[in-house]
Amino acid sequence: MASESHQRRRTAGELLTDKRAELLLGALVCGLLLFVGLLVGFVFREAWPSFQHNGLAWFGPGGNPDQQIQAIFTSANLLREPVYTFHAWPIIYGTLLTTCGAVILSFIAALFVSVFVVEFAPEPIRRILEPVVRLLASVPSVIFGLLGVLILVPFIGEHVISDENRRSVSYVVSLSGYSLLAGVLILSLMIAPLMIAVFCDGLRAVPRGWLEGSLGLGINSWRTFWKIGVRTARPALVAGTVLATARAIGEVVMLAMVTGGVAFAPNPADGLIFFIEPTRPLAATILQTAEELTSPPMRHTIFAMAAVLLFSGAMLSLAGWAAKQPMKRYGVRA
Repeated sequence: MASESHQRRRTAGELLTDKRAELLLGALVCGLLLFVGLLVGFVFREAWPSFQHNGLAWFGPGGNPDQQIQAIFTSANLLREPVYTFHAWPIIYGTLLTTCGAVILSFIAALFVSVFVVEFAPEPIRRILEPVVRLLASVPSVIFGLLGVLILVPFIGEHVISDENRRSVSYVVSLSGYSLLAGVLILSLMIAPLMIAVFCDGLRAVPRGWLEGSLGLGINSWRTFWKIGVRTARPALVAGTVLATARAIGEVVMLAMVTGGVAFAPNPADGLIFFIEPTRPLAATILQTAEELTSPPMRHTIFAMAAVLLFSGAMLSLAGWAAKQPMKRYGVRA
């Protein structure tokens, strides 16, 4: 009887401990959701005056954003009526170009590297590659920016841009090596390791029996892994791409260092010069104008840029979730 009573007390104590842990975790989750809600509400409240004044024209073309930013900032400093006119298309366009270009390059490279690491690399090489990839994924972006400024940008300026290229667009913009091309290449190098790490985990989760069954039917290793392994791991591929794209959209320091820092929309009509023209994404624009937060209209404009980035991240997550729904019939979940 004493033993049974002790066992009941012990069981009751364990249940109480589990209940406390559940309550604590629930409180933490609720606190996190509250923080996110307050953050989103604060950002959009601060951004509303800029959106209210400009309407949909905020996202359209019309004038030089750098000149508009200067007018917005000085309107408050000179005690005049606040100016809110801002047309962000050149920097939105720069964000789309750098992000999409880097994600496409990184996805192609990361997919082939992941397939090699998981299925075809000899064990000694695999033991070296995996730590190197994870190390690259954790390198601070400013290091990549320094490499771009010291190596890639001078190379583009001296060996890719010709004097004829400079003269052809000198009346519009100056070509110096700080360019869309530099931003895309360095950003690809930054986000590819993140993709590789996620892709490798997804490919390893593919049931080996599926692959061995295909090999047993006489299908070669490459076709087997590509048609079965990669197809089955598609949810992980989507998850890795979404994570990498979110990092690319929000990248600040490196892009501010290598893209040129000019609110200019590279023109495809310029031919190959398009790739070596400077640009500046939204996140880098926020960094470069952060010192102007003392101006109320400028503060609202900066928060409007932040709201666009925040909304883009939310829509990206939603799109990734929606893309994975038809893939639930496959065995690998992300």
